[in-house]
Amino acid sequence: MKPAKDAAVKEKSAVAAPSTEWYDPMSSPRPVRVYADGIYDLFHFGHARALEQAKKSFPNAYLLVGCCSDEITYRYKGKTVMTEDERYESLRHCRWVDEVIPDAPWVINQEFLDKHRIDYVAHDALPYADTSGAANDVYEFVKAVGKFKETKRTEGVSTSDIIMRILKDYNQYIMRNLTRGYSRKDLGVSYVKEKQLRVNMGISKLREKVKEHQEKFHSAAKIAGSNPVEWMENADRWIVGFLEKFEEGCHMMETAIKDRIQEGLKRQGRSDSNLSGSGEDSDS
Repeated sequence: MKPAKDAAVKEKSAVAAPSTEWYDPMSSPRPVRVYADGIYDLFHFGHARALEQAKKSFPNAYLLVGCCSDEITYRYKGKTVMTEDERYESLRHCRWVDEVIPDAPWVINQEFLDKHRIDYVAHDALPYADTSGAANDVYEFVKAVGKFKETKRTEGVSTSDIIMRILKDYNQYIMRNLTRGYSRKDLGVSYVKEKQLRVNMGISKLREKVKEHQEKFHSAAKIAGSNPVEWMENADRWIVGFLEKFEEGCHMMETAIKDRIQEGLKRQGRSDSNLSGSGEDSDS
């Protein structure tokens, strides 16, 4: 019985042995630990290219990416479009990122470098104003200690640029979402603004239809062999006159709606004032 027991022990030891083997960084060169940080709001290819440069800055690099929380970002930079969890998750799906560090500090210090065993910090070389007041440049410390690795910005794309595009075409994006089923309350749009946008959308669609019919009229006139210039000038005058009358009617309707709303607000104000006055009399 004893030999069988010894064999079982040996077999168990043989199975368990691999789990006790640890990677020894001294036996082979360890990856260079490169750190990149940012807000990464509306994660775009400019962000991805910067992270690619950081990852490829050494032949064998391990890329850690720090992402600031909503709280610290709102305090020092302003409101983001995406929440911190959404920004963390976007980074996790980037092919160049090995590890995401949530709630990253605004300014890097030696303690943070030591904690994560960071060899280099990657960012573009332009001074990044430190609004926290700790320094003139967020990366002032790592530049001073020789742990800064420069990357290049991708021109023509940034989170601010994307937000500006949305603001520039604000009405179009509002209409886009209204037609997709969002309510004016979801979009923070007033009743009058919604009606105005819907009327404008109707006019735009009508113009497209008119243009389509104009092209058909041109083709028909050429096929018929009639005087296309005179015939089309008459048709164009009629169409332009119709559009002007239609737009004038829409403007009058919009003005009437605004007037009715303002009058309703005035009546409500007078009613509230009367109720307040009667309340004071009853208390005296």
